[in-house]
Amino acid sequence: MAVPFFKVPDAAGSLEGPAFDRHGNLLFLDIYSGRVLRLSPERQFATVYAEMGLNPAGIAIHRDGRIFLAAVGPPNSLGLFDAGSIVAVKPDGSDRQIIIPPSAKHVVDDLVFDDSGGFYMTDFRGSSTNPAGGVYYVSPDFRTTTAVLPGMCGANGVALSPDGKVLWATEFFACRLHRARLGAPATIARHGSSIPYHFVGPGADSMRTDSEGNVYVAMSQQGRVLVFSPYGIPIGHILLPGREDGRFLKCTSLALLPGSRDLFIVARDEVSGDAMVFKARGMADGFAMFSHQ
Repeated sequence: MAVPFFKVPDAAGSLEGPAFDRHGNLLFLDIYSGRVLRLSPERQFATVYAEMGLNPAGIAIHRDGRIFLAAVGPPNSLGLFDAGSIVAVKPDGSDRQIIIPPSAKHVVDDLVFDDSGGFYMTDFRGSSTNPAGGVYYVSPDFRTTTAVLPGMCGANGVALSPDGKVLWATEFFACRLHRARLGAPATIARHGSSIPYHFVGPGADSMRTDSEGNVYVAMSQQGRVLVFSPYGIPIGHILLPGREDGRFLKCTSLALLPGSRDLFIVARDEVSGDAMVFKARGMADGFAMFSHQ
């Protein structure tokens, strides 16, 4: 069972994208205000960056310390997202750079760096009957984008195993967990792709791995995190308090503190409007994904 850790003031909507920087600060996102938020180990709270209309949903830290933001972008006239981007800023929020432009027409929901400095990103396009999204790999020079797991119904979370040899992804609208053994960056090994788990109910959202390769999937609208073995076998779950009363069901993402089993979950209570960071214990220590991070 998780416990409340920090109530987020003035949250405009869903929280997303928690990640730890090199100083042990927890970075996370208030999507609809476009805010990148920072919570220090002493629970000092600050806004690092804000951009209305960006709608960022995921964070990854580059080898040079820059914060990379996966953003779904502003909704179109029909209320749909169709022009997301990846934006990078320095740790203090300065020097904004566009890595993946809106013109690429990806609805970028999350990303994770690999050992070479490239990254995998999810494209959240599609619906339960329209597999228009997928997982893509962006080369270390950010010049080439390659489809790795195309044809997905709203690809959402993405993660890598500690050795970088297994790629994980969640399919939000089709309720599936994907596992892909990699032969090289952006290349799935022979017979390497599988779907080890089908979720019940809504909301397989963002995900993380720990130092032993276990996989944690935040379940939006369920108020819990499901935990899987390195092979995709369910081994446990972490519950948010109040879920039996419909509280804090919008559980979207989580982060493990490197070198510790401390796990932090972001969630919103759609009854009261409160937004909260919860704390729990993971199955194993968190880790800095690769040395370049």
